[in-house]
Amino acid sequence: MYFASDNAGPAHPQVMEAIMAANTGYAMPYGADTIMDEVRSDIRTLFEAPEAAVFLVATGTAANALALATMCAPYETVFCSPTAHIHEDECNAPEFYSSGAKLTLVGSQDMMTPETLRAAIEAEETRGVHGPQRGPVSITQVTERGAVYSLAELKALADVAKSFGLGVHLDGARFANAQAALGCTAAEMTWKAGIDAVSFGGTKNGCMGVEAVIFFDPSKAWEFELRRKRGAHLFSKHRYLSAQMKAYLADDLWLTSAKRANANCARLAEGLATVAGARLTNRPDANMIFADLPRAAHQRLAAAGARYYVLSGDVKTGDPDALLPCRLVCDWSITDALIDQFIALAKG
Repeated sequence: MYFASDNAGPAHPQVMEAIMAANTGYAMPYGADTIMDEVRSDIRTLFEAPEAAVFLVATGTAANALALATMCAPYETVFCSPTAHIHEDECNAPEFYSSGAKLTLVGSQDMMTPETLRAAIEAEETRGVHGPQRGPVSITQVTERGAVYSLAELKALADVAKSFGLGVHLDGARFANAQAALGCTAAEMTWKAGIDAVSFGGTKNGCMGVEAVIFFDPSKAWEFELRRKRGAHLFSKHRYLSAQMKAYLADDLWLTSAKRANANCARLAEGLATVAGARLTNRPDANMIFADLPRAAHQRLAAAGARYYVLSGDVKTGDPDALLPCRLVCDWSITDALIDQFIALAKG
C-alpha cells in the first residue's frame, strides 16, 4: 500500500529488459548511440514535429532547469504558479542553471488563469533597468495539486504569453497522465496549444530515470546542448537513457501505464468517498489525491504499513475523529487488491 509518490514504484519490466538488451557490446557515447537516433525519430513522430530538437536527461529537475535556462536570460523572470515544481521542489535549480533569473509567482492558486498571468506579466518590466525583464511562462501539467489543464486552458495561457512575445514551457513530469486524462494527442497538448518546449517525463511513469526535453524550435538545440554539457547532465553512457525512452515509447507503453495509474487513482478516490468523515480536497484529474482523513484512519493505515504523506498534524495522538490532510499518489504498478485493502483499513 505505497501511495507516497509515483517516483517510489518499480521500473516497468519492459524498460528494465531494454536496459539489459542495450548492455551488450559497444555503443558511441554522449548521445551518439543508434538507439538515440530511433528515440529522436519516435518522439518527433509522436509529437507530429519532424524538426523538433530532442534531448534526454536523467531527472525532471534537470529537464526543467536546463530548458528554462535555454529560454531565459539571467536578467529575466519565469512566470509560474505558486505550487509549481520549479518553485516548491527544485532547490532553486532554475535560478542556478539560468545564472540568476528569478521566478515570478502568478496568482495564489494551483492553476494559473489568463487573468492572473496577464496581471503578473504586466507588473514586471515596469522599472526599466532596475527590475527583472519578462521571460518565459512555465506551466505544470499535471499540476502539483493533481489538476489537469484543459486544451482550451493551455491555449489561453499560451495566448497571453505570446501577446507579450514570451516563450512557453510545459513541465510534463506527468505528461502521460495528463494526456491520458484529456484523451488528446501529444501535439494537441503542446505546440498546437502554443507550447514552445516541453519536459516529457518518464521516471514517474515506469522508467528507471529518464526525461526528454523537446524544443519545437530547433534553433534552441545548440544552446541546450552546451548547457546540458556545462551543467554536467550529458551522460557518457547515454545508451542507457536511450534504451529506457525507446522502451517507454514502444507500443504506447507510456500511455497505457499512465492510463493504469489514473484508473488506480479513480478507484482509490471512489473508495475514499465512502470513508466516514473523509473528504477529497482537490480535483483528482489524473493520479494524485489530496484528502482529509480522520486521525483514527491514519493510525490504522500506519499500523498496517501503508505509506503516504500526512501533510500536517500528529497522527499518533489527539482526537481520533480530527481530520488530518494527506497526499496519495498512484503509479501504474499498484494493484486493485492493495487499493481495496487501503480503503478497507481507512473505513475501519
